[in-house]
Amino acid sequence: MTSLRIHLAPGQALFLEGDPPTTAFLIEVGEIEVSLRQKGRRIVLSRLGEGDLLGEMAVIDDAPRTATATAVNECVLIPIDREQIAERLAKTDPIIRSLMEGQLKRYRGALAAMQGKDHRALDAADTPSEQVGIGKIRLETHLREALNNDDLDVRYQPLLHVASGRIAGYEALVRWTHPERGPISPMEFVALAEETSLIVPIGEYVFDTACRAVQRLARIGAGNELFIAVNVSARQLGHSGLIERIVARVDAAGLPRGSLKVEITESQALDYDSVATLIALCHQHGIKVALDDFGTGYSNLTHLYRLAFDTLKVDQSFTRSMLGDPRSMAIVEAIVRMGKAIGAEIVVEGVETDAMLDVLRRLDCDYAQGYLIGKPQTLDELLAKS
Repeated sequence: MTSLRIHLAPGQALFLEGDPPTTAFLIEVGEIEVSLRQKGRRIVLSRLGEGDLLGEMAVIDDAPRTATATAVNECVLIPIDREQIAERLAKTDPIIRSLMEGQLKRYRGALAAMQGKDHRALDAADTPSEQVGIGKIRLETHLREALNNDDLDVRYQPLLHVASGRIAGYEALVRWTHPERGPISPMEFVALAEETSLIVPIGEYVFDTACRAVQRLARIGAGNELFIAVNVSARQLGHSGLIERIVARVDAAGLPRGSLKVEITESQALDYDSVATLIALCHQHGIKVALDDFGTGYSNLTHLYRLAFDTLKVDQSFTRSMLGDPRSMAIVEAIVRMGKAIGAEIVVEGVETDAMLDVLRRLDCDYAQGYLIGKPQTLDELLAKS
């Protein structure tokens, strides 16, 4: 039987200073001494034992070995090849990779200085991973500043009540215009916020802004029975007191409880127990809950029988192809029938033509959303048209 382990006798070298970095190692049995030569003298850097890794730094930054590793006693090691390491690094957060590569660069510089070598080249240019990570750190800082300075913008995209032909509500969409880069894609900055705790205060900011929007629309007579739907992130779902804070905002603004709706994106992996609790709490307070982007991501019918969503939002990827693709049309029709059967309202996204809207009338859809109905607008633009 072939063994994947490496066995070393006492005094045997695992690798030498200057060797190419093909493999890292996990010590299973024994001790390994790591040393280097400085002006003819041998300097021991460390002694590693069972459970320790060695040789990984050279593999990570693809640099020749800077030290020699020698077995102190009988050793057994498990080799870890560069493909295994590269695959895992590729899945690591860029900021973590950047921090790690910065540490490696400083370590390499310190070793080079000990050996009397020129270490300035090691500090010259950032690696691609460092550049990406540093860019994300900067962007995150700028996003925090934008939130603190109220520089985030909330736009409102209208939802048409198909049967009556009137605008019944809006979806609140957060936008960010960077002072140097200009408009930042929501996919970029929302994803960045999701990776950090920033998504929670951003979500609170959107709820606050939406409440003020309903108030202003009501003052001019345009807000009667209107609702604004706000997306809730996975991080917000896990944040205690979310619904109570929403209710407190609505009550403080003197608005009907139905003025705000909560949308949960299906592309999130849903924790059924926590989402069921959230939906039940929403219903206690007269707040409706929608399942956004239905038909994508982690889509499965378990969402529908275990979670009492009030609304299903059909993803625009089906809508945009339904007129020319019988399969897409069949899927939209099936979702509408299924939603109606469980008592859920249906919102169809991505409606861009009158022909699409005619199909939704035929299918008895409740709401339509898309550029035909209206693009996302600022509150001032809405008020000017009301």
